[in-house]
Amino acid sequence: MAEDQRPEEVQRWTAKRRAALVTSLLKGETTAAEAARRHGLKVAEVEEWRDRFLLGAENALRARQTPGTSDE
Repeated sequence: MAEDQRPEEVQRWTAKRRAALVTSLLKGETTAAEAARRHGLKVAEVEEWRDRFLLGAENALRARQTPGTSDE
């Protein structure tokens, strides 16, 4: 493998780093396959991060009404 094609070494995949990678996927800056190859990950792992990110975003946008308040 050429030196410029070696996986980028990440010491620890923190939530912040995973979110940054997923954000780049959603912006179309890279694909799951390209990100996996670049970072030495499995495509399925990257896709799982994306799916979990989207589920979390959906949950964050759900309307939650605090007792004693209204949407008006």
